[in-house]
Amino acid sequence: MTWAWLIAVLALLLGTVSPLRAERLIVSVSNHRVTVTPNYAGEELVLFGSVEKDDKTPPARANYNLVVTVSGPRTDLVTWRKHRRFGIWINTESREFLQVPSYLAVFSNRPIDAIAPVDVQRRQQLGINNVLLTQRVGTDYADVVATDPFRSAFVRLRKEHGLYREETSAVTFLTPTLFRTTIPLPAEVPIGTYDIEIELFADGAFVAKTETAFDIVKVGFEQFVANAARNHGAIYGVMTAIMALLSGWAASIVFRRD
Repeated sequence: MTWAWLIAVLALLLGTVSPLRAERLIVSVSNHRVTVTPNYAGEELVLFGSVEKDDKTPPARANYNLVVTVSGPRTDLVTWRKHRRFGIWINTESREFLQVPSYLAVFSNRPIDAIAPVDVQRRQQLGINNVLLTQRVGTDYADVVATDPFRSAFVRLRKEHGLYREETSAVTFLTPTLFRTTIPLPAEVPIGTYDIEIELFADGAFVAKTETAFDIVKVGFEQFVANAARNHGAIYGVMTAIMALLSGWAASIVFRRD
């Protein structure tokens, strides 16, 4: 009976005591809906926000650090390793990456190592090296060390296409509490919803976090083609083959030599 009474009292106390809050983040993005048209060549969004303090904020706290992580639609991707066989480079080994971000960008106002200690970096997944990239390794599903050849090659290839990036001086504090950063979107950016996670640190400790998002959508004829390919794959394939045959036939008529 005594233990039941103590548990009831603890539950009541936990339910009535509100969590302490010293700071909170207020953010917005310049465009929550990016449209992709036939002449789309990339775009740059602006993320801006402020740190809102309250009476629980330590008076001496002023030097904040921010890490902004932008992740695009998740998908399965494969990375291959090539070897030279009989004078020819061929794919011999592969590693499948499962439901990883198709776009991943990390922006901060300082190098990640200067913002938080290693254990905090890992716990908060700060920086591309600490973001979880689940892989199929034999019969197991796990992430591996950042120096793993397949993981390194995967990240390098995504960076070459502008789809993975990490910039340690991309967040600018306009005032001690007002900040901004830009989010570059390359021409081949995937369609879908992009999540933005903003994390605030002070003196190496995690202080606050907030999230927002934006969408990238196709419009016009490209949207029609994308919907047809996704919702009516068989018909889309047949029509594509017929159009290719007709184009070849028309070209043979135009350029025929009598």
